[in-house]
Amino acid sequence: MAEQVAQVDAARDPIASDPARGRLLLFATVSIALFMASVDQTIVATALPAIQRELHAQVNWSAWTITVYALGQVLVMPLAGKLGDQYGRKRIFLGAVVLFTATSLCCGLADNIYLLIALRAVQALGGGAFMPSATGIIADRFGTGRDRALGLFSSIFPIGGIVGPVLGGLFVSYWSWRGIFLVNIPVGLLLLVLGAVVIPHIPQRRDPHLDIRGVLLLGITLLSAMLGIGYLGGARSDPLSVFFLLPECVAVVAATAFVRHSARAQSPFVSLRFLTGRGFGVMNLLNFLYGSAVLGFGPLVPLYAENRFRLGALPAGTLLTARAVGMIAVAAAAVWMLRRTGYRLPIAAGFVLCAVGLVGTASTPHGLSPYAWLAIATGVCGIGMGVATPAANNATLQLAPEQAAAVAGLRGMFRQAGAISAVSITAAIVARSADPGIAQAHVFLVFAAIILCSLPLVLLVPEHRGRW
Repeated sequence: MAEQVAQVDAARDPIASDPARGRLLLFATVSIALFMASVDQTIVATALPAIQRELHAQVNWSAWTITVYALGQVLVMPLAGKLGDQYGRKRIFLGAVVLFTATSLCCGLADNIYLLIALRAVQALGGGAFMPSATGIIADRFGTGRDRALGLFSSIFPIGGIVGPVLGGLFVSYWSWRGIFLVNIPVGLLLLVLGAVVIPHIPQRRDPHLDIRGVLLLGITLLSAMLGIGYLGGARSDPLSVFFLLPECVAVVAATAFVRHSARAQSPFVSLRFLTGRGFGVMNLLNFLYGSAVLGFGPLVPLYAENRFRLGALPAGTLLTARAVGMIAVAAAAVWMLRRTGYRLPIAAGFVLCAVGLVGTASTPHGLSPYAWLAIATGVCGIGMGVATPAANNATLQLAPEQAAAVAGLRGMFRQAGAISAVSITAAIVARSADPGIAQAHVFLVFAAIILCSLPLVLLVPEHRGRW
């Protein structure tokens, strides 16, 4: 009887019947989901002018198709992580695939900008759930090799960043902006089949008490804070305006209530241990600063190249390719060396390289054309990201590997919140500047200073060598 049960389990779990092949299929499946989500973060930007023309939308409303996607991801990441730990990673992953695919179809059929923005917000809930659930799936199934598998995730997003603008340009040039959403449908259907077959169902330790109050308080905190900061990105925004002060006051009150609730609740949505506990407090702060100075830097590069050096839209956009190539070039090697280097050394080295790249980007070109100079500088920043990101990812996860999805969701939340804050504040500064290019150069120097000032915090990162 025991042998028959083992045979049935092996038939249902491809990893049990053929471990090497099963892990490869599993990694490929979740990687496709992460790649699809990363492409969707950049592909829409290429199509904004076409969306604006066809839907007769104003510039600020068409830009919200990008902003609301980022906001939705910030909100859903911690929720998806917690639900994955509680109800099972497979259910959350497949649910995210269904939601993302269905809303992609609806986005492709939208006939006005307001409906498109609303659908993008819902689509972000699916896209934001991919990373926490994928992290939990890999952490569950890869055993002692999960550090390297999770580290390789850092190579997927820059590839999506390269492919997204290219695909967007092709669809807009030879078909329609609607293609940027409709392309997700066959990929989503493939993912649904692969996920149902390849991902094993692992029962989680379900907590019967879902902390609805904690979910609402955290959601109000994040949404209010991000809306207020997002308002600053407007050309006529005023930091003393009620449209900024009121959301931020609501965020402070909600955050205070959330912390007090989490400290008293029997089964809180987010334990205070994950926010301020030993190791977590340092990593959360580092992730926010990293998101602000490094991730927030990316979307600003093309605008900077156009404003300061008068580069065309196409060459300015390809500067992000240089950063992505730099990141991809070293990420695999950095992942492979993690067990020897530990976490602190690659994080510190990567931060220094990012700071060098930021200073180079802000500097006047010497002996090279502006394009070549900026490509080298952004490439150096990409190398720094490739060195630091795998270590930073695993440093947080190894603090609570049994709750990998929840930890990954909070990590993504802090990074995305930092990036949105940096972009919005920079946009406000540039809008008020007589020389936008020089103003952005000064902002990049501030980013470099933030990264360098965060180096003492790296000494507090929980160290780990060898296998988990």
